[in-house]
Amino acid sequence: MAVGIFDSGLGGLTVLEAAQKRLPEVEFLYYADSAHAPYGVRTPEDIFQLTRAAVHDLWNRGCDLVILACNTASAAALRRMQEEGVPPGKRVLGVFVPLIEALTERQWGDNSPPREVEVKNVALFATPATVASRAFQRELAFRAIGVDVEAQACGGVVDAIEEGDLILAEALVRSHVDALKRKMPSPQAAILGCTHYPLMAEAFQDALGPEVTVYSQGDLVAASLADYLQRHPNMLGAGKGGYLTTGKPATVGSRATQFLRRKIEFQAA
Repeated sequence: MAVGIFDSGLGGLTVLEAAQKRLPEVEFLYYADSAHAPYGVRTPEDIFQLTRAAVHDLWNRGCDLVILACNTASAAALRRMQEEGVPPGKRVLGVFVPLIEALTERQWGDNSPPREVEVKNVALFATPATVASRAFQRELAFRAIGVDVEAQACGGVVDAIEEGDLILAEALVRSHVDALKRKMPSPQAAILGCTHYPLMAEAFQDALGPEVTVYSQGDLVAASLADYLQRHPNMLGAGKGGYLTTGKPATVGSRATQFLRRKIEFQAA
């Protein structure tokens, strides 16, 4: 029985690894749409159609529950997919919810009016599409007031990670952090709003400084998923675990192995 985890490329592996550590008894089927990565520079319609096709493929493979381990897909496609209707017995969830729960220190089911929270100045690092969607700010506004969010579109970072060029990725991270600090010199917290970015978490922290709390999504999403499956054990599905990609399996597997430092073999989706 497998839970589906979808990403445009390799970034969702940060969520997958955390989920595997938290839930060792659960099988996961990872789906990387590497042939169309990165999503962050695509139009909302493009992102929706690609995400929808991948999620339906995972559903058809027996994954009743699919996690969009991609902030761009969560921002541009999740709400529309849910509004157009999800097949009976199937679910698709995004990665914004656990992050905002942690930042605002209130549970998602808490529907009380927005209130002030401790963190006032937040830096958001995300893809151009996620920044343009303003989805993070919209969801945060339902739960908190008085929070200043300064978003920085981090062009090129996902491409460098997908190409395995970590030196270029680190240089781009430093450049984007410098650009953010010119707009918000003293952020209290920083959101790594793309699941690729935790692979560069040390670079972000070093550039931001030790006084900034950096929020990554892997552990937060894994904890939220564990809670969800405890409440909905029927959502484990009947599919088998593994790794799928729309790209070249050998190339994608080699890059995944480099990032996770363990052998990962992908199959063609």
